[in-house]
Amino acid sequence: QAQLVESGGGLVQAGGSLRLSCAASGRTFSTYPMGWFRQAPGKEREFVAGIKWNSASTGYSDAVKGRFTISRDNAQNTVYLQMNSLLPEDTAIYYCAAGFRIFANWANTESEYNVWGQGTQVTVSS
Repeated sequence: QAQLVESGGGLVQAGGSLRLSCAASGRTFSTYPMGWFRQAPGKEREFVAGIKWNSASTGYSDAVKGRFTISRDNAQNTVYLQMNSLLPEDTAIYYCAAGFRIFANWANTESEYNVWGQGTQVTVSS
């Protein structure tokens, strides 16, 4: 059974950093795009960052561009999200997601992903 498990969330002060990890198991994810999404209280889930299956391309939302970096280690079946210069508005539950189109580029829409993790809470205090 395909599974994604996020870790690395927590409480951090504004300006601080966190590194989220997403460990994949149950099938090979190395040939599929991966993404990070987030959902803040009272808001819809939104795209944060995506990465192509071979890391040749990455994409970010305007809200996190220049502060967050997505990467992946296909040998370890793990995807990372390095978050720097965190802001209180980055507070949300962060979800890792795996795409279903083999050898595809990343996408910024939820419908392009069919396996989701349970999420990890990130709280940024002011």
